[in-house]
Amino acid sequence: MTHKTNANDNLYVILVQPQGPINIGSVCRAMMNFGCTRLRLVSPCKAYKSLAAKKMALSAFHVLENAEIFDTLADALHDIHTAYGTTRRFGKYRKNFLTPGTAGKQIASAGPEHNLALVMGPEDTGLETKDLDLCQQFITIPTHDSYPSMNLSHSLAVMLYEVSINSDAGKKFYDPKVKDPASGEELESMFGHMRQTLLDIDYLDPQNPDHLLRTFRRIFGNAGLSSRDVRILRGLMSRIDWTESERRKTSAKG
Repeated sequence: MTHKTNANDNLYVILVQPQGPINIGSVCRAMMNFGCTRLRLVSPCKAYKSLAAKKMALSAFHVLENAEIFDTLADALHDIHTAYGTTRRFGKYRKNFLTPGTAGKQIASAGPEHNLALVMGPEDTGLETKDLDLCQQFITIPTHDSYPSMNLSHSLAVMLYEVSINSDAGKKFYDPKVKDPASGEELESMFGHMRQTLLDIDYLDPQNPDHLLRTFRRIFGNAGLSSRDVRILRGLMSRIDWTESERRKTSAKG
């Protein structure tokens, strides 16, 4: 599976009947935060390019200035291959939802010839069923039941983040793989050293030293230590060994 350097090159954001210029401006800012510039508006409010929208969009106002305007969602989707409709309401015709994470992976891995769209509805009602009928996929953000509705730009930011983190651009900031992971031999040698050091300073129970040592194994196992990490930890234990040796020499002289 390949990932695009900029996963938003062929990604469109479509707002259906957006009602507030401030929200529209906020959407433009969220789009620019993630390098997304293709905005389409379906029957927007008359003041969609007002001063309020401009103030909220700030340096992203050019996204709004270059936005394409359509009368219907069907027209706005005329060249879109896969449309992702966003909704928080469930029902007979609203099933098989994707999480933003799953949708983000799909969008990030789509080919450059594949036009995609995130479709978002009016602030007060969201997308209607007839709008979702025009979408191939549904996305919902798992918010809390006591207050499930999110601000338009906040919802978009969540989804664009998931697209970004799954693209090549996201890998610059997030790489879960440990570089130069420690080998099993290195780890076992470290734990052997740790066992003896902690016994020498009376930290472990000599009758059952492995009981507590297993906790250290779990802690460091979850950390995913590199070879360098192991060397640093062994250096720390060597320093403890030396300090304990000096303490014993001093005690013996006294």
